[in-house]
Amino acid sequence: MLINNPKLTVVGAGPGDIELFTLKGVKALQSANVVLYDALVNPELLDYAQDAELIFVGKRKGCYAYQQEQINDLIISRANSHGHVVRLKGGDPFIFGRGAEEMEIAAAAGLEVAMVPGISSSLAVPAYQNIPLTKRGSAESFWVITGTTKDHKLSNDVTLASQSSATVVILMGMSKLGEIVNLFTASGKREVPVAIIQNGTTAEERIGIGTIETIQSVVEALKLTNPSIIVIGEVVRHRAQLLNLQLEYNAV
Repeated sequence: MLINNPKLTVVGAGPGDIELFTLKGVKALQSANVVLYDALVNPELLDYAQDAELIFVGKRKGCYAYQQEQINDLIISRANSHGHVVRLKGGDPFIFGRGAEEMEIAAAAGLEVAMVPGISSSLAVPAYQNIPLTKRGSAESFWVITGTTKDHKLSNDVTLASQSSATVVILMGMSKLGEIVNLFTASGKREVPVAIIQNGTTAEERIGIGTIETIQSVVEALKLTNPSIIVIGEVVRHRAQLLNLQLEYNAV
């Protein structure tokens, strides 16, 4: 039996800390009949969807539970058979999350579509480590770039970003770290500070701090892996400056 008003709501799950999930996202999960959720979603969020069918469709390290075409088919078929499908995606679904693509496919199939933004890891993860993406005197703007394009290559925008004075945030870029370092080195940025934050905003969060020249050695020593965010720019120094101010105050 087909449902009269099939609907897809794409919901941003935020960066990992369950307390950063939005109230609007909670309400969407509570009204869901089916939830299709990704690998980087905090599983505690699924407790809000007690009356829904839960289907894991995520991928980790190249292992796919479902191919994208199968996910698209699931969205349409479950909406038509069950009603309200929530597509729960890590971070913000409109920032390298394929949220826009899935909404277009659903709309073309006659589904009602809605979007609930999430707090992007590109903003929240550095913030949790006291790294501002902009700061007077250090950075007037910032780039957020995918490290790996659909062709599995480093985005050409990284080359442009390496030539600017802006803060550069690279998602999904750990496998391309050597290429990134080479680009920034070629732009004379050898001494620019870098932070790499793994599992940001979660209990498993880890961080490595270095410069363009040293960051690969830092990653190797700390054994940092995905999921990680790369932050490049003078704003990384704020973290240590803040800590020093606190230590100086406590020493008085």
